[in-house]
Amino acid sequence: MADTELAQVVIPDPSWRHMIEALSGQKISACYQCEKCSSGCPVAFAMDIVPHRLMRHLNLGLINEVLQCNTPWVCASCETCTTRCPNGIDIAHIMDTLRQLSKGQGTGPSNRNPVFLNSAFLGSIKRHGRVHELEMVTGYTLKSEGISGLLKQTGLGLGMLLKGKLRLFPRRLRGVKQVRDIFRETEVKG
Repeated sequence: MADTELAQVVIPDPSWRHMIEALSGQKISACYQCEKCSSGCPVAFAMDIVPHRLMRHLNLGLINEVLQCNTPWVCASCETCTTRCPNGIDIAHIMDTLRQLSKGQGTGPSNRNPVFLNSAFLGSIKRHGRVHELEMVTGYTLKSEGISGLLKQTGLGLGMLLKGKLRLFPRRLRGVKQVRDIFRETEVKG
C-alpha cells in the first residue's frame, strides 16, 4: 500500500493580497499562472518559491510563507518577469515591496545572506550614488561570514586591487545628493 500525503488545506485570506496590492500599486489578482515570469527568470534556480508560485501564494494570502522565503531577496530586479507578464503586472516591483515589508516586520528567510547582500548593495549606492564594490563586498562578508570570512578573501581582494579591478576609494558622483533624496523619499515609514 502506497503512502499518501494529505494536501494542505488553504482558506484564502484576501486581506494580505489587498495590502500588497495597495503598497505596490499592482493587481496581483490579475495573475492567471501562465508561468512566463518563472520561465524567463534568470535566478529562478536559486529561489525557493519561483515567481508565478509566489504570486499564487500572495493571491491565497500565504504571507508568512512569502515573507520567510528567499525569493524576494534573490530577485535580481532585472524586470524580465515584468516584461514577460501578459497582464502587465510589475512583478519586480512586488518583489521590492515584499523586501520592504519584510524589513519593516523584521522577518525574512532563515538564510540571511541574501538580506545581507541586498543591504550592503543598497547601502553602498545610498552613500556613494553608485556601488563601491570593495566596500560592498567587505560589508557583506563581515555580516555573512565574520572576520574569518574576510581574512579568507584578502588574497583575492589584494590581487584584484593590484590589477586595477577594484578601486580602493569610490569614484565621486556629482548627483549623490539626488540619489540620497531618492532613498529618503522612497523609504517605507514604519
